Amino acid sequence: MGRFEGRVAVITGGASGIGAAAARRFHAEDASVLLAGGRRPGGRRRPGLRRPRHPLQLFNNAGIGSFANVVDLAVEDWCRVIDVDLSSVFYGCKAAIPALRARGGGAIINTASISGLAGDFYFAAYNAAKAGVINLTRSVAIDHARENIRVNAVCPGPVDTPIIAGINDLQGVREAWDARAPMGRFARPEEIAAVVAFLASDDASYMTGSILAVDGGVTAHTGQPDLPRMLGLA
Repeated sequence: MGRFEGRVAVITGGASGIGAAAARRFHAEDASVLLAGGRRPGGRRRPGLRRPRHPLQLFNNAGIGSFANVVDLAVEDWCRVIDVDLSSVFYGCKAAIPALRARGGGAIINTASISGLAGDFYFAAYNAAKAGVINLTRSVAIDHARENIRVNAVCPGPVDTPIIAGINDLQGVREAWDARAPMGRFARPEEIAAVVAFLASDDASYMTGSILAVDGGVTAHTGQPDLPRMLGLA
């Protein structure tokens, strides 16, 4: 019997990438999985959040980005990124918490980003939204900790997902990104999904308000040049 036997996992943004990998992981561990939000092939919307009858885990995973500094960033693009990346997490928590409360507790996992921990060039809206997810996670966690509702966030670094597949067409960009990660590669979606499943499970029963970087060591680095590699010592 898997860790999630008799439980329901609700996943937003579950059509591809990290969300789809999380859906597969929860299903493999015997959860009933409900994909909320996003679009099916052919344009039909996935079902919205319902109130399952079993213990509930929520994975707030929907996200988009934009590429501009604040001067050039269109107001509508700012609003769209904030709506999808931050407001959706608020709406997901607002909808899920009454259901969790009625069932005696549960877990919420939000997808933030290492881009919420520090700034990136030309990613002002995304940086702001993901930083908001991090502190929203902390706030919701302490507000509902005594109701047996745990709220944590993952902060992925670069992940091989369809949303960033276009960088492979830009000369030198993928190589520069790989070089930035001490592990030397992008994460696989399944590696992020494994951390999400851990946070949703009883193995993380004393964790709430935690912000976990899953980034191949990117945020462990000061950003200074890799002198051993440059000098041929490593």
